[in-house]
Amino acid sequence: MRTLMKRCFVAFDAYKKEPTDDAKTNLKKDMSDTFSKIDKAVKRGVLHRNNGANQKSRLSSAFKRAIEPNK
Repeated sequence: MRTLMKRCFVAFDAYKKEPTDDAKTNLKKDMSDTFSKIDKAVKRGVLHRNNGANQKSRLSSAFKRAIEPNK
């Protein structure tokens, strides 16, 4: 979980420095994979559902900041 989260945050920083279409598609794919893992962990009882929602919220807000930094 932590590794996937860190990988997403590093990808967001890389996209901020050099925004390209390929990087954007990779961001979306990484986020989708991470969301899937979080949902699976919540479903299996590894994470509490509020903790999973909090992590997904952190990722979503970081994604929005990376995509549209001026807003």
